[in-house]
Amino acid sequence: MSRFYGFLSNGSEKRFVKTAVEGFLKPREGERILEPGFGSGQVLAVLARAVGETGKAYGIDISDGMVEVTRKRLAREGLEGRTELTRGDAAALPYADGFFDAVFMSFTLELFDAPEIPVVLAESRRVLKGGGRLCVASMSDQGRQGAMMKLYVWSHGKFPNFVDCRPIFARGFVEDAGFVITGYEIMSMWGLPVEIVLGEKGP
Repeated sequence: MSRFYGFLSNGSEKRFVKTAVEGFLKPREGERILEPGFGSGQVLAVLARAVGETGKAYGIDISDGMVEVTRKRLAREGLEGRTELTRGDAAALPYADGFFDAVFMSFTLELFDAPEIPVVLAESRRVLKGGGRLCVASMSDQGRQGAMMKLYVWSHGKFPNFVDCRPIFARGFVEDAGFVITGYEIMSMWGLPVEIVLGEKGP
């Protein structure tokens, strides 16, 4: 499955991830940024370049296959020194409190069951510095509910192993986790709403 993930995600999600990273997260040189659920590592490589030699991009993913795919990608691109990969769970992050300047999640939060989402966000908040940023791009149940959305929700219910993401209200989850919303946009992917949320941890 990991061999095909990069192709699939690159085709359908690239525009939204670019907007989220460049227009919302705006990574800066010297920062430490975490990406839970980094998948095939495309975004992690972008983050590693953005933080430069004085920063570092950290990734954690539950899949051994994705860790290996990403490790090879980063080696090819000469970014091993700017990155650190961990095989682990976003609901139990192995990092110290206040360690990161920012956390970025793209099409990852909606993979968790509803009761797990607050746990994942609480862990993200814990590892952020005061004033740190959380940026989430997610399939959304907000906005116009057209025929494509109904088909997508039906497909997720019938074939969850193939249609693994389900729409959620990302902004609501982020606000409930104690973040102050500083940026928000709803976009459309093939008629499916996509939320981009930027939240800030208090001091």
